[in-house]
Amino acid sequence: MSAAAANVKLPLDLNEDSTGAPLGQDPKNPGRDNKVSRMGTASIPLLITEFAVPAILGMLVNGAYNVIDSIFLGQAMGEIGLSAATVANPTMIVFLAIAMLIGNGGNALAALRLGEGRRVDAEISLGNTVFLSLAVSVVIALAAANPVVIDGLLTLSSATDDVRPYAKSFLQIICFGFVFQCIGMGVNNFIRTAGAPNRALVTMLIGAVFCTLFNYLFVIRFGWGVEGSALATVLGQAMSCVAVVWYFVFTKNVPLKLHFRYMVPHLKVIGTIVSLGAASFVVQAGMAVVSFVLNSLLVRYGAVSAIGADDALASIGVVQRVSMFTVLPLIGVSIAIQPLLGFNYGAKLIGRVRHTLWYGIGGATVLGIVMWAVVHLFPEAIVNVFGITHNGLVDFTVFALKVQLLMLPFIGFQIVGANYFQATGQPLKSIVLSLTRQILFLVPLLFVLPEMLPHLMPQYTGLDALYFAAPVSDFLAIFLTVVFIALEMRRLKRLESGEITSKF
Repeated sequence: MSAAAANVKLPLDLNEDSTGAPLGQDPKNPGRDNKVSRMGTASIPLLITEFAVPAILGMLVNGAYNVIDSIFLGQAMGEIGLSAATVANPTMIVFLAIAMLIGNGGNALAALRLGEGRRVDAEISLGNTVFLSLAVSVVIALAAANPVVIDGLLTLSSATDDVRPYAKSFLQIICFGFVFQCIGMGVNNFIRTAGAPNRALVTMLIGAVFCTLFNYLFVIRFGWGVEGSALATVLGQAMSCVAVVWYFVFTKNVPLKLHFRYMVPHLKVIGTIVSLGAASFVVQAGMAVVSFVLNSLLVRYGAVSAIGADDALASIGVVQRVSMFTVLPLIGVSIAIQPLLGFNYGAKLIGRVRHTLWYGIGGATVLGIVMWAVVHLFPEAIVNVFGITHNGLVDFTVFALKVQLLMLPFIGFQIVGANYFQATGQPLKSIVLSLTRQILFLVPLLFVLPEMLPHLMPQYTGLDALYFAAPVSDFLAIFLTVVFIALEMRRLKRLESGEITSKF
Protein backbone atom coordinates (compact mmCIF):
# COMPACT_ATOMS: atom_id res chain seq x y z
CA MET A 1 0.00 0.00 0.00
CA SER A 2 1.38 3.43 -0.94
CA ALA A 3 2.19 6.13 1.61
CA ALA A 4 -0.56 8.30 0.18
CA ALA A 5 -3.07 5.50 0.62
CA ALA A 6 -1.97 5.03 4.21
CA ASN A 7 -2.84 8.66 4.92
CA VAL A 8 -6.41 8.30 3.66
CA LYS A 9 -8.76 8.61 6.63
CA LEU A 10 -10.88 5.50 7.07
CA PRO A 11 -13.38 6.13 9.90
CA LEU A 12 -14.06 2.42 10.31
CA ASP A 13 -15.65 2.96 13.71
CA LEU A 14 -16.97 6.50 13.36
CA ASN A 15 -20.52 7.41 12.43
CA GLU A 16 -19.61 10.60 10.56
CA ASP A 17 -19.51 11.98 7.05
CA SER A 18 -16.76 13.90 5.23
CA THR A 19 -17.75 17.14 7.02
CA GLY A 20 -17.31 15.58 10.46
CA ALA A 21 -21.05 15.57 11.15
CA PRO A 22 -23.19 12.47 11.68
CA LEU A 23 -24.76 11.11 8.51
CA GLY A 24 -27.98 13.00 7.83
CA GLN A 25 -26.93 16.02 9.89
CA ASP A 26 -24.70 17.97 7.52
CA PRO A 27 -24.96 21.56 8.84
CA LYS A 28 -24.20 23.09 5.42
CA ASN A 29 -26.67 20.93 3.52
CA PRO A 30 -29.29 19.63 5.99
CA GLY A 31 -31.28 17.86 3.25
CA ARG A 32 -28.25 16.24 1.64
CA ASP A 33 -28.89 12.75 3.03
CA ASN A 34 -32.68 12.57 2.83
CA LYS A 35 -32.59 10.45 -0.32
CA VAL A 36 -30.36 7.92 1.42
CA SER A 37 -31.83 7.83 4.94
CA ARG A 38 -35.37 7.25 3.59
CA MET A 39 -34.27 3.77 2.47
CA GLY A 40 -34.61 2.76 6.11
CA THR A 41 -37.99 4.42 6.73
CA ALA A 42 -40.10 4.84 3.56
CA SER A 43 -42.61 2.32 2.17
CA ILE A 44 -40.76 -0.67 0.74
CA PRO A 45 -43.13 -1.26 -2.22
CA LEU A 46 -42.92 2.42 -3.16
CA LEU A 47 -39.12 2.44 -2.85
CA ILE A 48 -38.78 -0.72 -4.94
CA THR A 49 -41.07 0.73 -7.61
CA GLU A 50 -39.13 4.00 -7.64
CA PHE A 51 -35.79 2.21 -7.90
CA ALA A 52 -36.87 -0.69 -10.10
CA VAL A 53 -38.49 1.18 -12.99
CA PRO A 54 -35.38 3.16 -13.95
CA ALA A 55 -33.11 0.20 -13.09
CA ILE A 56 -35.04 -2.14 -15.39
CA LEU A 57 -35.15 0.42 -18.17
CA GLY A 58 -31.47 1.10 -17.57
CA MET A 59 -30.55 -2.57 -17.93
CA LEU A 60 -32.60 -2.79 -21.11
CA VAL A 61 -30.82 0.29 -22.40
CA ASN A 62 -27.44 -1.22 -21.51
CA GLY A 63 -28.37 -4.50 -23.18
CA ALA A 64 -29.55 -2.58 -26.22
CA TYR A 65 -25.93 -1.93 -27.21
CA ASN A 66 -25.40 -5.53 -28.38
CA VAL A 67 -28.88 -5.79 -29.84
CA ILE A 68 -28.46 -2.53 -31.76
CA ASP A 69 -25.12 -3.71 -33.17
CA SER A 70 -26.66 -7.00 -34.30
CA ILE A 71 -29.72 -5.40 -35.88
CA PHE A 72 -27.71 -2.91 -37.94
CA LEU A 73 -25.05 -5.47 -38.90
CA GLY A 74 -27.71 -8.02 -39.82
CA GLN A 75 -29.61 -5.54 -41.95
CA ALA A 76 -26.47 -4.19 -43.66
CA MET A 77 -24.32 -7.32 -43.99
CA GLY A 78 -26.64 -10.31 -43.49
CA GLU A 79 -25.56 -13.50 -41.73
CA ILE A 80 -21.82 -12.71 -41.99
CA GLY A 81 -22.30 -9.57 -39.88
CA LEU A 82 -24.31 -11.48 -37.26
CA SER A 83 -21.66 -14.22 -37.20
CA ALA A 84 -18.88 -11.66 -36.60
CA ALA A 85 -20.82 -10.17 -33.69
CA THR A 86 -21.43 -13.66 -32.30
CA VAL A 87 -17.72 -14.48 -32.39
CA ALA A 88 -16.95 -11.24 -30.53
CA ASN A 89 -19.77 -11.81 -28.04
CA PRO A 90 -17.88 -14.01 -25.50
CA THR A 91 -15.17 -11.38 -25.09
CA MET A 92 -17.78 -8.63 -24.77
CA ILE A 93 -19.47 -10.65 -22.03
CA VAL A 94 -16.12 -10.86 -20.23
CA PHE A 95 -15.87 -7.08 -20.42
CA LEU A 96 -19.36 -6.77 -18.97
CA ALA A 97 -18.31 -9.18 -16.21
CA ILE A 98 -15.30 -7.01 -15.34
CA ALA A 99 -17.43 -3.86 -15.27
CA MET A 100 -19.92 -5.57 -12.94
CA LEU A 101 -17.14 -7.00 -10.75
CA ILE A 102 -15.80 -3.51 -10.10
CA GLY A 103 -19.04 -1.52 -10.22
CA ASN A 104 -21.38 -3.84 -8.33
CA GLY A 105 -18.74 -4.67 -5.74
CA GLY A 106 -17.94 -1.04 -5.07
CA ASN A 107 -21.61 -0.11 -4.99
CA ALA A 108 -22.51 -2.93 -2.58
CA LEU A 109 -19.76 -1.75 -0.22
CA ALA A 110 -20.91 1.87 -0.48
CA ALA A 111 -24.53 0.91 0.30
CA LEU A 112 -23.48 -1.05 3.37
CA ARG A 113 -21.31 1.82 4.60
CA LEU A 114 -24.06 4.39 4.07
CA GLY A 115 -26.44 2.17 6.05
CA GLU A 116 -23.87 2.15 8.86
CA GLY A 117 -23.57 5.95 8.65
CA ARG A 118 -19.99 5.98 7.32
CA ARG A 119 -20.01 8.39 4.39
CA VAL A 120 -16.23 8.75 4.00
CA ASP A 121 -15.89 4.98 3.63
CA ALA A 122 -18.60 5.08 0.96
CA GLU A 123 -16.79 7.84 -0.93
CA ILE A 124 -13.51 5.92 -0.69
CA SER A 125 -15.33 2.95 -2.22
CA LEU A 126 -16.46 5.18 -5.09
CA GLY A 127 -12.97 6.57 -5.65
CA ASN A 128 -11.31 3.17 -5.59
CA THR A 129 -13.95 1.85 -7.99
CA VAL A 130 -12.99 4.53 -10.51
CA PHE A 131 -9.29 3.78 -9.97
CA LEU A 132 -9.83 0.07 -10.59
CA SER A 133 -11.81 0.84 -13.77
CA LEU A 134 -8.99 2.95 -15.15
CA ALA A 135 -6.28 0.45 -14.24
CA VAL A 136 -8.05 -2.55 -15.76
CA SER A 137 -8.91 -0.59 -18.91
CA VAL A 138 -5.23 0.20 -19.51
CA VAL A 139 -4.35 -3.49 -19.23
CA ILE A 140 -7.09 -4.48 -21.69
CA ALA A 141 -6.05 -1.80 -24.20
CA LEU A 142 -2.43 -2.98 -24.10
CA ALA A 143 -3.54 -6.59 -24.56
CA ALA A 144 -5.70 -5.63 -27.55
CA ALA A 145 -2.69 -4.08 -29.25
CA ASN A 146 -0.98 -7.50 -29.20
CA PRO A 147 -1.99 -9.54 -32.30
CA VAL A 148 -1.27 -12.80 -30.46
CA VAL A 149 -3.90 -11.99 -27.82
CA ILE A 150 -6.59 -11.00 -30.34
CA ASP A 151 -5.94 -14.00 -32.57
CA GLY A 152 -6.07 -16.25 -29.53
CA LEU A 153 -9.44 -14.84 -28.51
CA LEU A 154 -10.80 -15.34 -32.03
CA THR A 155 -9.61 -18.94 -32.08
CA LEU A 156 -11.11 -19.54 -28.64
CA SER A 157 -14.39 -18.09 -29.95
CA SER A 158 -14.35 -20.57 -32.86
CA ALA A 159 -14.11 -17.93 -35.60
CA THR A 160 -14.27 -19.48 -39.06
CA ASP A 161 -11.94 -18.27 -41.82
CA ASP A 162 -14.70 -16.23 -43.44
CA VAL A 163 -15.74 -14.49 -40.22
CA ARG A 164 -12.33 -13.94 -38.58
CA PRO A 165 -11.25 -10.64 -40.24
CA TYR A 166 -14.59 -8.99 -39.50
CA ALA A 167 -14.65 -10.17 -35.89
CA LYS A 168 -11.04 -9.05 -35.33
CA SER A 169 -11.73 -5.46 -36.42
CA PHE A 170 -14.87 -5.30 -34.29
CA LEU A 171 -13.16 -6.73 -31.21
CA GLN A 172 -10.09 -4.51 -31.24
CA ILE A 173 -12.12 -1.31 -31.32
CA ILE A 174 -14.30 -2.51 -28.44
CA CYS A 175 -11.17 -3.33 -26.41
CA PHE A 176 -9.65 0.13 -26.88
CA GLY A 177 -12.88 1.77 -25.69
CA PHE A 178 -13.50 -0.49 -22.69
CA VAL A 179 -12.74 2.30 -20.20
CA PHE A 180 -15.99 4.05 -21.15
CA GLN A 181 -18.05 0.90 -20.57
CA CYS A 182 -16.37 0.13 -17.25
CA ILE A 183 -16.94 3.58 -15.75
CA GLY A 184 -20.18 4.39 -17.55
CA MET A 185 -21.88 1.17 -16.46
CA GLY A 186 -20.07 0.25 -13.23
CA VAL A 187 -20.07 3.66 -11.55
CA ASN A 188 -23.64 4.26 -12.76
CA ASN A 189 -24.80 1.91 -9.99
CA PHE A 190 -23.60 4.41 -7.37
CA ILE A 191 -26.12 6.96 -8.65
CA ARG A 192 -28.94 4.63 -7.56
CA THR A 193 -27.35 4.20 -4.16
CA ALA A 194 -27.14 7.99 -3.93
CA GLY A 195 -30.93 7.96 -4.18
CA ALA A 196 -31.25 9.16 -7.79
CA PRO A 197 -32.47 6.16 -9.85
CA ASN A 198 -33.99 8.34 -12.55
CA ARG A 199 -30.70 10.15 -13.06
CA ALA A 200 -29.00 6.74 -13.37
CA LEU A 201 -31.44 5.84 -16.14
CA VAL A 202 -30.83 9.11 -17.99
CA THR A 203 -27.06 8.57 -18.04
CA MET A 204 -27.54 5.13 -19.63
CA LEU A 205 -30.21 6.34 -22.02
CA ILE A 206 -27.86 9.01 -23.34
CA GLY A 207 -25.38 6.32 -24.37
CA ALA A 208 -27.96 4.09 -26.07
CA VAL A 209 -29.46 6.95 -28.06
CA PHE A 210 -26.07 8.03 -29.37
CA CYS A 211 -25.11 4.40 -30.06
CA THR A 212 -28.22 4.00 -32.24
CA LEU A 213 -27.61 7.28 -34.03
CA PHE A 214 -23.96 6.51 -34.72
CA ASN A 215 -24.80 2.96 -35.87
CA TYR A 216 -27.25 4.35 -38.39
CA LEU A 217 -24.71 6.87 -39.67
CA PHE A 218 -21.64 4.64 -39.68
CA VAL A 219 -23.16 1.32 -40.77
CA ILE A 220 -26.16 2.22 -42.92
CA ARG A 221 -25.25 5.63 -44.35
CA PHE A 222 -21.44 5.48 -44.51
CA GLY A 223 -21.12 1.70 -45.07
CA TRP A 224 -18.33 1.23 -42.52
CA GLY A 225 -19.53 -2.29 -41.59
CA VAL A 226 -18.29 -3.92 -38.40
CA GLU A 227 -15.74 -1.16 -37.74
CA GLY A 228 -18.49 1.43 -37.86
CA SER A 229 -20.71 -0.57 -35.51
CA ALA A 230 -17.91 -1.05 -32.98
CA LEU A 231 -16.99 2.63 -33.12
CA ALA A 232 -20.65 3.58 -32.62
CA THR A 233 -20.80 1.40 -29.51
CA VAL A 234 -17.66 2.93 -28.01
CA LEU A 235 -18.81 6.49 -28.69
CA GLY A 236 -22.22 5.79 -27.16
CA GLN A 237 -20.57 4.38 -24.04
CA ALA A 238 -18.29 7.44 -23.89
CA MET A 239 -21.32 9.74 -23.80
CA SER A 240 -22.77 7.75 -20.89
CA CYS A 241 -19.40 7.77 -19.09
CA VAL A 242 -19.17 11.56 -19.25
CA ALA A 243 -22.69 11.91 -17.82
CA VAL A 244 -21.88 9.57 -14.89
CA VAL A 245 -18.63 11.31 -13.95
CA TRP A 246 -20.30 14.72 -14.26
CA TYR A 247 -22.92 13.70 -11.67
CA PHE A 248 -20.41 12.82 -8.97
CA VAL A 249 -18.01 15.68 -9.66
CA PHE A 250 -20.18 18.69 -10.50
CA THR A 251 -23.70 18.02 -9.14
CA LYS A 252 -24.37 19.82 -5.87
CA ASN A 253 -25.81 18.33 -2.68
CA VAL A 254 -25.40 14.65 -3.63
CA PRO A 255 -24.85 12.10 -0.82
CA LEU A 256 -21.67 10.83 -2.50
CA LYS A 257 -18.94 12.84 -4.23
CA LEU A 258 -16.01 11.67 -6.33
CA HIS A 259 -12.83 13.10 -4.78
CA PHE A 260 -9.42 12.66 -6.36
CA ARG A 261 -7.85 12.00 -2.95
CA TYR A 262 -10.09 8.95 -2.52
CA MET A 263 -8.98 7.50 -5.85
CA VAL A 264 -5.64 6.61 -4.27
CA PRO A 265 -5.68 2.78 -4.13
CA HIS A 266 -6.32 1.27 -0.71
CA LEU A 267 -5.70 -2.47 -0.67
CA LYS A 268 -8.27 -3.32 1.99
CA VAL A 269 -11.01 -1.42 0.15
CA ILE A 270 -10.05 -2.92 -3.21
CA GLY A 271 -10.07 -6.41 -1.70
CA THR A 272 -13.56 -5.86 -0.30
CA ILE A 273 -14.81 -4.46 -3.62
CA VAL A 274 -13.52 -7.50 -5.48
CA SER A 275 -14.98 -9.85 -2.87
CA LEU A 276 -18.45 -8.29 -3.01
CA GLY A 277 -18.40 -7.98 -6.79
CA ALA A 278 -17.23 -11.54 -7.37
CA ALA A 279 -20.77 -12.91 -7.59
CA SER A 280 -21.72 -10.51 -10.38
CA PHE A 281 -18.46 -11.34 -12.13
CA VAL A 282 -19.11 -15.06 -11.87
CA VAL A 283 -22.57 -14.67 -13.42
CA GLN A 284 -21.25 -12.82 -16.44
CA ALA A 285 -17.97 -14.74 -16.71
CA GLY A 286 -20.01 -17.92 -16.61
CA MET A 287 -22.02 -16.62 -19.54
CA ALA A 288 -18.74 -15.97 -21.37
CA VAL A 289 -17.51 -19.51 -20.71
CA VAL A 290 -20.83 -20.87 -21.93
CA SER A 291 -20.57 -18.66 -25.01
CA PHE A 292 -17.05 -19.91 -25.82
CA VAL A 293 -18.13 -23.53 -25.37
CA LEU A 294 -21.37 -23.05 -27.27
CA ASN A 295 -19.65 -21.40 -30.23
CA SER A 296 -17.28 -24.35 -30.48
CA LEU A 297 -20.10 -26.89 -30.32
CA LEU A 298 -22.19 -24.92 -32.82
CA VAL A 299 -19.37 -25.05 -35.34
CA ARG A 300 -18.94 -28.77 -34.64
CA TYR A 301 -22.60 -29.82 -34.90
CA GLY A 302 -23.56 -27.09 -37.36
CA ALA A 303 -20.96 -28.29 -39.86
CA VAL A 304 -22.68 -31.69 -40.11
CA SER A 305 -26.20 -30.22 -40.34
CA ALA A 306 -28.12 -28.72 -43.22
CA ILE A 307 -27.76 -25.26 -41.65
CA GLY A 308 -23.95 -25.07 -41.73
CA ALA A 309 -21.47 -23.67 -39.22
CA ASP A 310 -21.72 -19.97 -40.14
CA ASP A 311 -25.53 -19.94 -40.11
CA ALA A 312 -25.51 -21.83 -36.80
CA LEU A 313 -23.33 -19.05 -35.35
CA ALA A 314 -25.69 -16.42 -36.76
CA SER A 315 -28.68 -18.21 -35.22
CA ILE A 316 -27.15 -18.55 -31.77
CA GLY A 317 -26.13 -14.90 -31.94
CA VAL A 318 -29.79 -13.94 -32.23
CA VAL A 319 -30.89 -16.38 -29.51
CA GLN A 320 -28.18 -15.18 -27.11
CA ARG A 321 -29.05 -11.54 -27.59
CA VAL A 322 -32.78 -12.06 -27.20
CA SER A 323 -32.20 -14.30 -24.17
CA MET A 324 -29.95 -11.68 -22.60
CA PHE A 325 -32.50 -8.97 -23.33
CA THR A 326 -35.32 -10.92 -21.65
CA VAL A 327 -33.23 -11.62 -18.54
CA LEU A 328 -31.99 -8.03 -18.18
CA PRO A 329 -35.25 -6.77 -16.58
CA LEU A 330 -34.91 -9.48 -13.95
CA ILE A 331 -31.32 -8.42 -13.29
CA GLY A 332 -32.62 -4.85 -13.15
CA VAL A 333 -34.91 -5.77 -10.27
CA SER A 334 -32.02 -7.38 -8.39
CA ILE A 335 -29.86 -4.29 -8.95
CA ALA A 336 -32.71 -1.98 -7.91
CA ILE A 337 -33.18 -3.65 -4.52
CA GLN A 338 -29.45 -4.01 -3.85
CA PRO A 339 -29.03 -0.61 -2.15
CA LEU A 340 -32.25 -1.16 -0.18
CA LEU A 341 -31.04 -4.55 1.02
CA GLY A 342 -27.55 -3.28 1.80
CA PHE A 343 -28.70 -0.16 3.65
CA ASN A 344 -31.29 -1.94 5.81
CA TYR A 345 -29.01 -4.89 6.48
CA GLY A 346 -26.23 -2.50 7.52
CA ALA A 347 -28.74 -0.68 9.75
CA LYS A 348 -29.93 -4.04 11.23
CA LEU A 349 -33.51 -3.50 10.04
CA ILE A 350 -34.04 -7.20 9.39
CA GLY A 351 -37.79 -7.02 8.83
CA ARG A 352 -37.29 -4.52 6.01
CA VAL A 353 -34.58 -6.74 4.52
CA ARG A 354 -36.97 -9.71 4.43
CA HIS A 355 -39.81 -7.71 2.90
CA THR A 356 -37.53 -6.16 0.27
CA LEU A 357 -36.34 -9.60 -0.81
CA TRP A 358 -39.84 -11.04 -1.27
CA TYR A 359 -41.17 -7.98 -3.06
CA GLY A 360 -38.17 -8.18 -5.36
CA ILE A 361 -38.74 -11.86 -6.10
CA GLY A 362 -42.41 -11.19 -6.82
CA GLY A 363 -41.63 -8.35 -9.21
CA ALA A 364 -38.97 -10.34 -11.07
CA THR A 365 -41.35 -13.29 -11.46
CA VAL A 366 -44.07 -11.11 -12.98
CA LEU A 367 -41.58 -9.61 -15.43
CA GLY A 368 -40.32 -13.08 -16.35
CA ILE A 369 -43.84 -14.20 -17.20
CA VAL A 370 -44.39 -11.10 -19.36
CA MET A 371 -41.13 -11.55 -21.28
CA TRP A 372 -41.84 -15.26 -21.79
CA ALA A 373 -45.27 -14.42 -23.24
CA VAL A 374 -43.81 -11.85 -25.65
CA VAL A 375 -41.24 -14.32 -26.98
CA HIS A 376 -43.86 -17.03 -27.52
CA LEU A 377 -46.38 -14.70 -29.14
CA PHE A 378 -44.01 -12.98 -31.60
CA PRO A 379 -40.99 -15.24 -32.22
CA GLU A 380 -40.89 -14.89 -36.02
CA ALA A 381 -41.12 -11.11 -35.85
CA ILE A 382 -38.28 -11.00 -33.31
CA VAL A 383 -36.04 -13.16 -35.47
CA ASN A 384 -36.79 -11.20 -38.65
CA VAL A 385 -35.69 -7.94 -37.02
CA PHE A 386 -32.12 -9.29 -36.94
CA GLY A 387 -32.01 -9.82 -40.71
CA ILE A 388 -32.53 -13.60 -40.75
CA THR A 389 -34.85 -14.25 -43.67
CA HIS A 390 -34.57 -17.70 -45.25
CA ASN A 391 -37.15 -20.12 -43.92
CA GLY A 392 -34.94 -22.95 -42.70
CA LEU A 393 -32.85 -20.70 -40.48
CA VAL A 394 -35.88 -18.74 -39.26
CA ASP A 395 -37.64 -21.94 -38.17
CA PHE A 396 -34.54 -23.26 -36.41
CA THR A 397 -33.90 -19.96 -34.60
CA VAL A 398 -37.54 -19.73 -33.45
CA PHE A 399 -37.36 -23.29 -32.11
CA ALA A 400 -34.08 -22.58 -30.29
CA LEU A 401 -35.45 -19.37 -28.79
CA LYS A 402 -38.55 -21.02 -27.35
CA VAL A 403 -36.61 -23.95 -25.88
CA GLN A 404 -33.84 -21.87 -24.33
CA LEU A 405 -36.32 -19.55 -22.56
CA LEU A 406 -38.60 -22.31 -21.31
CA MET A 407 -37.89 -21.56 -17.61
CA LEU A 408 -37.92 -17.76 -17.95
CA PRO A 409 -40.97 -17.26 -15.63
CA PHE A 410 -38.99 -18.78 -12.74
CA ILE A 411 -35.49 -17.44 -13.40
CA GLY A 412 -36.24 -14.20 -11.56
CA PHE A 413 -36.31 -16.08 -8.25
CA GLN A 414 -32.84 -17.46 -8.90
CA ILE A 415 -31.33 -14.14 -9.99
CA VAL A 416 -32.79 -12.08 -7.14
CA GLY A 417 -31.97 -14.82 -4.63
CA ALA A 418 -28.32 -15.01 -5.68
CA ASN A 419 -28.00 -11.21 -5.67
CA TYR A 420 -29.50 -11.00 -2.16
CA PHE A 421 -26.43 -12.70 -0.70
CA GLN A 422 -24.14 -10.29 -2.53
CA ALA A 423 -26.07 -7.25 -1.29
CA THR A 424 -25.95 -8.42 2.34
CA GLY A 425 -22.21 -9.09 2.42
CA GLN A 426 -22.30 -12.88 1.85
CA PRO A 427 -20.45 -13.15 -1.48
CA LEU A 428 -19.47 -16.83 -1.19
CA LYS A 429 -23.09 -17.98 -1.15
CA SER A 430 -23.89 -15.69 -4.06
CA ILE A 431 -20.94 -17.06 -6.03
CA VAL A 432 -22.02 -20.66 -5.42
CA LEU A 433 -25.56 -19.96 -6.65
CA SER A 434 -24.28 -18.08 -9.68
CA LEU A 435 -21.78 -20.80 -10.57
CA THR A 436 -24.38 -23.57 -10.50
CA ARG A 437 -26.57 -22.06 -13.20
CA GLN A 438 -23.82 -20.76 -15.46
CA ILE A 439 -21.02 -23.31 -15.07
CA LEU A 440 -21.52 -26.37 -12.89
CA PHE A 441 -24.86 -27.37 -14.41
CA LEU A 442 -24.93 -25.84 -17.89
CA VAL A 443 -21.47 -26.61 -19.31
CA PRO A 444 -21.61 -30.38 -18.63
CA LEU A 445 -25.13 -30.48 -20.09
CA LEU A 446 -23.90 -28.79 -23.28
CA PHE A 447 -21.52 -31.70 -23.82
CA VAL A 448 -23.79 -34.51 -22.64
CA LEU A 449 -27.18 -33.71 -24.21
CA PRO A 450 -26.05 -33.62 -27.87
CA GLU A 451 -24.73 -37.14 -27.42
CA MET A 452 -27.69 -38.51 -25.48
CA LEU A 453 -30.82 -36.76 -26.75
CA PRO A 454 -30.66 -37.94 -30.41
CA HIS A 455 -30.57 -41.54 -29.15
CA LEU A 456 -33.49 -41.03 -26.78
CA MET A 457 -35.51 -38.82 -29.16
CA PRO A 458 -34.37 -39.38 -32.77
CA GLN A 459 -36.40 -36.42 -34.07
CA TYR A 460 -33.79 -34.09 -32.52
CA THR A 461 -30.24 -33.66 -33.83
CA GLY A 462 -27.14 -32.88 -31.83
CA LEU A 463 -27.50 -29.24 -32.87
CA ASP A 464 -31.09 -29.18 -31.59
CA ALA A 465 -30.03 -30.73 -28.30
CA LEU A 466 -27.70 -27.84 -27.47
CA TYR A 467 -30.67 -25.63 -26.67
CA PHE A 468 -32.25 -28.02 -24.18
CA ALA A 469 -29.28 -27.62 -21.83
CA ALA A 470 -30.36 -24.13 -20.70
CA PRO A 471 -33.83 -24.97 -19.28
CA VAL A 472 -32.51 -28.10 -17.53
CA SER A 473 -29.72 -26.06 -15.94
CA ASP A 474 -32.19 -23.34 -14.94
CA PHE A 475 -34.43 -25.86 -13.19
CA LEU A 476 -31.57 -27.30 -11.13
CA ALA A 477 -30.27 -23.83 -10.19
CA ILE A 478 -33.72 -22.63 -9.11
CA PHE A 479 -34.14 -25.66 -6.85
CA LEU A 480 -30.78 -25.01 -5.17
CA THR A 481 -31.65 -21.33 -4.65
CA VAL A 482 -34.87 -22.34 -2.90
CA VAL A 483 -32.78 -24.33 -0.40
CA PHE A 484 -30.37 -21.42 0.21
CA ILE A 485 -33.16 -18.87 0.70
CA ALA A 486 -35.07 -21.17 3.08
CA LEU A 487 -31.95 -21.52 5.26
CA GLU A 488 -31.36 -17.76 5.10
CA MET A 489 -34.89 -17.01 6.32
CA ARG A 490 -34.21 -19.16 9.38
CA ARG A 491 -30.91 -17.33 9.98
CA LEU A 492 -32.59 -13.91 9.68
CA LYS A 493 -35.22 -14.95 12.21
CA ARG A 494 -32.52 -15.91 14.68
CA LEU A 495 -30.64 -12.66 14.01
CA GLU A 496 -33.79 -10.61 14.51
CA SER A 497 -34.60 -12.32 17.81
CA GLY A 498 -31.06 -11.79 19.11
CA GLU A 499 -30.28 -15.51 19.21
CA ILE A 500 -27.23 -14.81 17.06
CA THR A 501 -25.34 -11.49 16.67
CA SER A 502 -23.03 -11.93 13.69
CA LYS A 503 -24.48 -10.40 10.51
CA PHE A 504 -22.32 -12.53 8.19
